[in-house]
Amino acid sequence: MTTYDFITSNKRRSVLLITVFLAVVIGLGLLIDSYFEAGGLITLIAVGYAIFTSLIGYYNGDKVALWSSGAKAVDVQSEPYVVRMVENLCIATGSPMPNVYVIEDSAINAFATGRDPQHSSIAVTRGAIEKLENEELEGVLAHELSHIRNYDIRVMTLVIVLVGTVAIMSDMFLRLTIFGGRRRDSDRGGHPALLIIGIALIILSPIIAKLIQLAVSRQREYLADSSAALITRFPEGLARALQKIQADHQPMQRQSTATAHLYIANPLAGRRMAALFSTHPPVEKRIEALRKMSNLH
Repeated sequence: MTTYDFITSNKRRSVLLITVFLAVVIGLGLLIDSYFEAGGLITLIAVGYAIFTSLIGYYNGDKVALWSSGAKAVDVQSEPYVVRMVENLCIATGSPMPNVYVIEDSAINAFATGRDPQHSSIAVTRGAIEKLENEELEGVLAHELSHIRNYDIRVMTLVIVLVGTVAIMSDMFLRLTIFGGRRRDSDRGGHPALLIIGIALIILSPIIAKLIQLAVSRQREYLADSSAALITRFPEGLARALQKIQADHQPMQRQSTATAHLYIANPLAGRRMAALFSTHPPVEKRIEALRKMSNLH
């Protein structure tokens, strides 16, 4: 398997997960609208509200992420080492130059944000700059640039819309059921077991949606790792960086569950979250995949 095969495989898995997600949303909408004979109104309201709120985050999420992390904008005069490295990666890939930020934090981490390559930013911690060797930092920055080049913000915005839609439809179903919304008396002759199964699926669907969202997020991390390996032609650099991140137990000073998925390594990992509910794949598996790619070069 070549590096290109790793990238193609990760893209295929992301598409498959999103397709499954769409099927879940459509099926849930049909079930709820059928139960209340709403003629598609509930699904329409849920999708509309989810899109509206997600668009706000889509166009302003980068500002929130940078502000919440305490990132400060830098240029070639103030941080020539980092800015020049990002410039070189952009030249090598033909990518627009993102805004570069530094987070004054001794932990090793970085993240990318922005809705497209023309409106993007890369933020890296002081710890990453000081603790990583040249090839390791280059691997980290290439990973973040890959998120921008792969339009991961757009992909995750779509996923967030789907998650929001499921949550809203489930909430509306429960509220309408509690406060008297129901089908007409003449249509209550359905099989009780099917009704119970349907209600159970509706209640569990937000959990299922969240798990699919996390699965998509993990696949995008694998994809960014593979893309970074292709850019630098040195997968071992990123593998070593991930090893140092794993060994570095310095927690980030400013953490947020809303932006944790953006980072190259989960800044909330110290909270012992279950692997099932992690936005990132296990570091060991990421290193293993990168080492397999190293053997190809």
